[in-house]
Amino acid sequence: MWTRVIIVVAYGLFLFLACVGVVNAAALGVSPVRVTLSENQKIGTLTVRNDGTEPVPMQMELMSWAQEEGEDVYMPTREILANPPIFTIPAGGSQLIRIGLRRAPDAQHERTYRIFVQELPPPPSPDFNGAKILMRISLPVFVLPKVTTKPMLRWKAERTSDGALKISLINNGNAHIQIANFSLSLPDGAQPWLTQQSASYVLMGKSHNWILPANSENPTPKSGTTIKLIAQTDAGKVEAEIMIAP
Repeated sequence: MWTRVIIVVAYGLFLFLACVGVVNAAALGVSPVRVTLSENQKIGTLTVRNDGTEPVPMQMELMSWAQEEGEDVYMPTREILANPPIFTIPAGGSQLIRIGLRRAPDAQHERTYRIFVQELPPPPSPDFNGAKILMRISLPVFVLPKVTTKPMLRWKAERTSDGALKISLINNGNAHIQIANFSLSLPDGAQPWLTQQSASYVLMGKSHNWILPANSENPTPKSGTTIKLIAQTDAGKVEAEIMIAP
């Protein structure tokens, strides 16, 4: 599987001009989309491919990854390494990157990091008048502990003051969970009355909230109603029955 993400970088004040040119981003892809390391697997690999027509200079950024109040928090780290840290991929070519541990895995808990693969801007040109779109790809790195990892999920549901439904997930396990999507239905309902696309990570010991607005097609059930949740995750399908808090 390949992943592609882009960001926009402005050169000087050209982005604010009424008439600007935009240079397209390089056609870059990365595989795989995550790296898992452990005591028995201290080195992993990534392949970055350039399907464009120009060589692309790239740089690796390594960050520790935490979450606070549902938001991702990144800090530079030396606990993992990437080799090479800076490279240029020729047009139609690829680059193999090795990701390694510089710190022993924790005995009990998963450690989490992020790798940012960043396209470097070319030197400024006096003839250039516009903005260039640069690629920036973010990939998770999970370092498994010495014990078996398992997320432990606790779901909650409650109505908000404006009639929306708030779904909360608390992960009390020793590893992350990624929620790809989930559906809600009444226990005796044949079809879900709401499906939510998510792609959200919830790291160990952290929580995440989804606010599902009420509308005429999907009215929020009353407090005290039990709803059935089915979620697709990177740990498999998860099912739970949740009573909406009064």
